[in-house]
Amino acid sequence: YHLILKNISLCGLISNDTETGVSLGFALWAVLALGLSWDGLGSMAFSLALNYKQMELYHALPFFCYLLGKCVKMGLMGRGLLMLVKVAAAVLVTFALCWLPFLSDPAQTLQVLRRIFPVARGLFEDKVANTWCSLNILIKIRSILSTDFQLYLSLACTVLAVLPSCIRVLTKPTFWQFKLTLVNSSLGFFLFSYQVHEKSILLASFMLPLLLKDGLLVPYVVTSLGFLFFSTYLLSALKHGSEEELALGAYHKLFFFLPRMDLAWIVRTPLFAFQFYISLSAMACLSIASVAIPPPPHLPDLFPVLVSTFSFVHFLGTFLYFNVVQFSPPPSKKGQKKNK
Repeated sequence: YHLILKNISLCGLISNDTETGVSLGFALWAVLALGLSWDGLGSMAFSLALNYKQMELYHALPFFCYLLGKCVKMGLMGRGLLMLVKVAAAVLVTFALCWLPFLSDPAQTLQVLRRIFPVARGLFEDKVANTWCSLNILIKIRSILSTDFQLYLSLACTVLAVLPSCIRVLTKPTFWQFKLTLVNSSLGFFLFSYQVHEKSILLASFMLPLLLKDGLLVPYVVTSLGFLFFSTYLLSALKHGSEEELALGAYHKLFFFLPRMDLAWIVRTPLFAFQFYISLSAMACLSIASVAIPPPPHLPDLFPVLVSTFSFVHFLGTFLYFNVVQFSPPPSKKGQKKNK
């Protein structure tokens, strides 16, 4: 999962949306700055990312909890207080400079806020691979629940989804915990929040229906083949790893009801690779069907719904797994060196 953490960060920089790319670039600089303990510079970079595109709210809680946890750990009556003042000053000055052109006219300020929080658009707008869109296949949430209740429900579910991870990094403010919280918070927001932006999952993967809208079928095929090649290479590299080196201890906690077993041996077996290729084959079949087969007249959105639901299952499993990882003992230095 060390490699998955790196890949999620790298894939997030690939986007056909210039605004998203710039915002993620600022966020990446912020993460790098915090990794070097340049907390003031990191706070400024993330404030620029958040003001450039509101999608970075996905990462706001991890930044806040990590920096606050560091201040508390250093002591709020000593160096921690100085760090808190430095970080707060960097954030306030950056926000003030970004919002200064709009603060002179209250009408402009309200207009900006409406654009940032598009509540009027509803719980979800397109075929997004999150909880609400997938659940809507069975239960027509937007029809049976009022708009206000949908908003409160999504807010409650989002807070409950990201709260354990945020509390963890607040009480154990290490950079390793911070990176895990970034993953868990972004997935939690994507899965449960209100009016999820369809491009926000580009933080973790590509979604075929979104790319087809922009006529990007060929880049989708090329990048998918590249992913298949590198995934096959990485699977071959697992053959000689131990369970500790492969960081599989979280699976024991996730599937506590199953008998204890050597998970490293399972990963090295053809069954594990078979399951991996089954997932890839299903993705390939859905991709081909989306392009080549006309949907039934009474189900015009059949293939986008199947793609989003199929992706939702994977994202939910990833979210559960990384939450278990975050509450597991950190990897040994030996395992970290072998995974770098």
